[in-house]
Amino acid sequence: MAHSRTAKKAVRQNAAHRASNRWRLSTMREALKEFHEQILHGSNDTAKESFRKLSRIIDRTAQKGVIHKNQAARRKSRLNARLKAKVLGLAHGGHAPKKK
Repeated sequence: MAHSRTAKKAVRQNAAHRASNRWRLSTMREALKEFHEQILHGSNDTAKESFRKLSRIIDRTAQKGVIHKNQAARRKSRLNARLKAKVLGLAHGGHAPKKK
């Protein structure tokens, strides 16, 4: 149990920040699930719109310090590769088959 006034305030702040961070993570995960659903069953346009929405959420989450900026960049890069694969009609990932 915190004894000093500042320690009690720190406990209150930690609880508020934790709640906010958990909300941001869950919002990001929900948007990620929606994007995966659009990749599997949606049209190209709905998948692109879902990617734009998810990109904004990922950037905001990184900006607030909930995830690292490099993790945000890595996630967006991989998601963009999946979107590109869907648009181009590739079966796996974002890589086109090699030409011989």
